[in-house]
Amino acid sequence: MSRSWSGFATAALLAATLAPVGCDDSFHRDIQDEINILTRRNDALVPPATERLARYGRVAIPQIETALHTAAPTGRLHLIEAFGRLGDEEAIPVLRHFAVYDVRPQVRRACEELLTNWANDGVATTTARHRAERARGAQVEIARKRAAGEGPLVFEGGTPGAPTVGAPEPVGSDLEKTVR
Repeated sequence: MSRSWSGFATAALLAATLAPVGCDDSFHRDIQDEINILTRRNDALVPPATERLARYGRVAIPQIETALHTAAPTGRLHLIEAFGRLGDEEAIPVLRHFAVYDVRPQVRRACEELLTNWANDGVATTTARHRAERARGAQVEIARKRAAGEGPLVFEGGTPGAPTVGAPEPVGSDLEKTVR
């Protein structure tokens, strides 16, 4: 009898240990579903997908970063907005990179604006102060890199050997994403 309880307890412990692995994979797929909406659409589905993605918090940052490298400019702007909704300081290095090296000025500007908003955030929490400090550091680094001549690699006539850069523009309404 003790043997069956022991086996049951071992099986229950194993199931409890492995359960988070399944959840992790599910989160990964769910995050990717939201990212797909942000990178492939430009309609009323985008704002709710941004809010759902923001609920995942820090765990979504690596997947958002990966998508930023291949998304069309409008999709990249949606992903940067998602970083803003997440509000997590771990996005700062990604924003810093794209503020310097993205080939589209509107994407670079969106990254800089988000960093500026975070740097000037007057919220008195320790987390917000730390994020503001890191954002100010990123701004200094962006200025340093630009002063050193670093920036996007842009070729006249487009990238050699590639007909396009990034994914096609998202489908959706004819309304363009506000590009400043």
